[in-house]
Amino acid sequence: MATTLNSPGIAVREIDLSGVVPSNTTSIGAIVGNYRWGPVGIRSLISNEKDLVTNFGTPTATSSVDFHSAAYFLKYTSNLFVTRQITSAAYNATSNTQSGADTVLVKNEDHYNTQYSGFGADSGEVNSGMFIAKYPGTLGNSLKVSFCVANATGTGAEDFADWTYNELFDGAPGTSDYADVRGASNDEIHLVVVDENGTFTGTPGTVLEKFAYLSVAPSAKTSDGSTNYVGNVLNNASNYIWFGFFDTAALPIGADAGSNPTTGLDYTEDLVWTNALSSVSLNGGVDSGSLGTAQYITGYDLYADKETVIVDFLIAPDISTVEAHNTVVNNLIASAVLRKDCVVIASPNRASVVNNTGIVDDTVTCFGNVTKSSYLFKDNNYLKVYDKYNDQYIYIPAASSTAGIFAATDLVAAPFFSPAGPRRGQYMGITALAYSATQSERDTLYKVGINSIANIPGQGIMLYGDKTGEARPSAFDRINVRRLFLMIERAIAIAARNVMFEFNDEFTRAEFVNIVEPYLRNIKGRRGIYDFRVVCDDTNNTPDVIDNNEFIASIFVKPARSINYVTLNFVAVRTGASFEEVVGTI
Repeated sequence: MATTLNSPGIAVREIDLSGVVPSNTTSIGAIVGNYRWGPVGIRSLISNEKDLVTNFGTPTATSSVDFHSAAYFLKYTSNLFVTRQITSAAYNATSNTQSGADTVLVKNEDHYNTQYSGFGADSGEVNSGMFIAKYPGTLGNSLKVSFCVANATGTGAEDFADWTYNELFDGAPGTSDYADVRGASNDEIHLVVVDENGTFTGTPGTVLEKFAYLSVAPSAKTSDGSTNYVGNVLNNASNYIWFGFFDTAALPIGADAGSNPTTGLDYTEDLVWTNALSSVSLNGGVDSGSLGTAQYITGYDLYADKETVIVDFLIAPDISTVEAHNTVVNNLIASAVLRKDCVVIASPNRASVVNNTGIVDDTVTCFGNVTKSSYLFKDNNYLKVYDKYNDQYIYIPAASSTAGIFAATDLVAAPFFSPAGPRRGQYMGITALAYSATQSERDTLYKVGINSIANIPGQGIMLYGDKTGEARPSAFDRINVRRLFLMIERAIAIAARNVMFEFNDEFTRAEFVNIVEPYLRNIKGRRGIYDFRVVCDDTNNTPDVIDNNEFIASIFVKPARSINYVTLNFVAVRTGASFEEVVGTI
């Protein structure tokens, strides 16, 4: 390489040949469901049940199954993408007090931003009122917003002193520095968001949020240059409400509210009411109905692109009918096959198991038209769990807990270990099973690739099978082998990015082999594979391959196999016989 020096000296260069195959075990699940609160149609990463409640609210009796399906996965690990879906029945609660008020639907932040221009008081636009519950559902009907603006005296002292929430603030609202230097006055507003009915907190009247010394001027800034406009601050910081528009026809806000400060502008001059206090209860929020096939598929479509989101388990939801179950599960399998880095975990449809007398036959029938694939893992049961939020027992599909067992196996062992059996297959927090299959019933189910969850006396409730949905005899008909290949394929594919746009020569090929072999040796040392070989040389990178700008590496792996069948031979031997005579003859 030509030097960059123009006179005698020393040039220092760095060349990075330290590429490695990354450790990429993540154990992230994904589930779609019907929840009473929270953003709609986006991926939310949840780490524990408390986080689930914060983001999606406590469940009602009708949303309890979906909530607890998510919560039970989180008993095993701390990474779950949750997507809330709704039907066309759902609406947000609003502060609209006008007759003939429009229904309002705001699904999430992006939806709000695209809809915002439609929120106004003009004819033909959506009458949302000044405040909108952050998310759809009846939970928003428990919200009340109370605020105090500067009154006509310019001090707000009289009204502020009468305000129920004045002790939460240091003083009355008045004129902000931003308005003052522009010759305007009385632009400030204090505001609190209240859990009026106690639905959020359990205590009616609890103050959820407070916002002090905001401004009704859109251009208003604080001393550090950040926005101080009430609409922007609420939209950026509130967990409970969006800002709609200044409803001057119904609330004590001057007609100039929402305009920028100018010389001589007094924001209180045109107050509709004589005092500067107001409290408004939100109403009109409606919960979603039961989700249909379309809503589930739309939700799971958010996880179809592996370049956009990393996920290891697509957890099938609770569905009653066989037809809808098969449609959703087949859609999930198609996504998993396309991604080639995750598996689908599915239980039967609810009607096949819960309160049913022909469970085994109906379970086999349920999965009969599901796509045969090694990217699918089928269990057979529903779990009876206690819903502490509604003081009831419910049945949830076992799929989320089964996926949780997979994730826990990753943590205590590795993805290439079988998650079944007494060492790693124990279910947690279970009151009972919908049924416990007998040995003959387990045999029937296992023959068609359905893994039983059994209550083994003295050992507990455990996963008792590790077959995938692969129909033909193959190494991939066991979940530990499927997940082994998913793990190494994802990791080595990431490492292979280092060879992109390099020359396909002996040096690059040797570099790639030297990166991959230590990684596979490590897995072999951890009992995941029996042996391996990496071929990346001129035998598979022929001149034609090189001329086509291609690079080929063949990685041969002998995967470790899990034990499914144990035979114990107990042999009685006569007293005078030598063991060497009989050993090997049985």
